Amino acid sequence: MVLKPEALRARLLKLEEVIAGLVELADAQPHAGIRETWAVERGLHLAAEVVFDIGNHVLSAQFGVSATDYEDILEQMARKAVISGALRARLQGLGGFRNLLVHNYLRLDPQRVREKLTTAEADFTDFALEIRRWLESTG
Repeated sequence: MVLKPEALRARLLKLEEVIAGLVELADAQPHAGIRETWAVERGLHLAAEVVFDIGNHVLSAQFGVSATDYEDILEQMARKAVISGALRARLQGLGGFRNLLVHNYLRLDPQRVREKLTTAEADFTDFALEIRRWLESTG
C-alpha cells in the first residue's frame, strides 16, 4: 500500500468538521434532549472512526504495520513518532469507548459520554495537528 496524503487530508477535514459539530453540541449539553445526546454519541463515534482510519492508513502504508486492535493503532502511532506519547496517553481508552458506542450501548454511561465531550475538542484537534505535522515532515 502507498501512503496517500490526499486521503489523509480529506479525513482530517472530516475530523475538523466533526470537531466543530461537537463544540456546538457541547454548548447545548446542559439542556440536551435526546436528539442532542444522540448527536454527541454519533459525533464522538465518527471522530474515533476517523482517528483509527487515519492511523490504519499511516501504519499500513508508511510502516507496513498491521495493528491488532484500536488501542494498538494509537500505540503503534506513538512508537513510530506519528503522534506524541503525551497525545497517546490522552487518547488512552478511545478504542474501548468507540466499542461501547457501537456494541455496548445498553451499558453506555451518560457521564462518560459527557466527559469525552469535554475533552473532544482538544484531543481531536491536537490529533489533527500532529498528523498534519507528521505529513509535512514526510515530504
